[in-house]
Amino acid sequence: MKNEKAVVVFSGGQDSTTCLFWAMKEFGEVEAVTFDYNQRHRTEIRCAEEIASELGIKHHVLDMSLLNQLAPNALTRSDIDVKDGEDGELPSTFVPGRNLLFLSFAGVLASQVKAKHIVTGVCETDFSGYPDCRDVFIKSLNVTINLSMDENFVIHTPLMWLNKSQTWKLADDLDAFEFVRSRTLTCYNGVIADGCGSCPACKLRKRGLDEFLEGNLDT
Repeated sequence: MKNEKAVVVFSGGQDSTTCLFWAMKEFGEVEAVTFDYNQRHRTEIRCAEEIASELGIKHHVLDMSLLNQLAPNALTRSDIDVKDGEDGELPSTFVPGRNLLFLSFAGVLASQVKAKHIVTGVCETDFSGYPDCRDVFIKSLNVTINLSMDENFVIHTPLMWLNKSQTWKLADDLDAFEFVRSRTLTCYNGVIADGCGSCPACKLRKRGLDEFLEGNLDT
């Protein structure tokens, strides 16, 4: 794949930044795409722009504000609290159709920039129950996108079967651990690096980080 090109779906968070470093290692040319859907914190867009600029990655920011109109939730409305799902319900941070739309538009972009590979940081191991993070969804969408555009795209999910501790290890293996730890935005409250420490995303990130660091001390 060293002679091929990839588009990375990129939010500036821990997972997508780790995937960006993975793609830079695996492919000869990489571009990143960030979707602006009027998300809760504009810091996410700025963070993605700064990371792409520092790494010398061509970066596209696409207007997806229609998604904000269709999907009121904790990531698109500041007056909706961030909370985990209860009694089988999805978390308040679930944005219906987000990955369906993001990956579809990433495919359109990939066709324009002559890239055959699309990389996304979705994960079924440590996720919040989002149906559009499941492996079966990604495989289904890969087929659909190829049929819709008569292409042979491959959607890569380097984190699909990794927990957060293993994701930190992958970043370390890619010599990107400190970069990911200090430069990315995972926090639902818009705090870069270690975050607010209290939202579900920060708790998951910290638990994985602690497990990774403890595992390193044991070896």
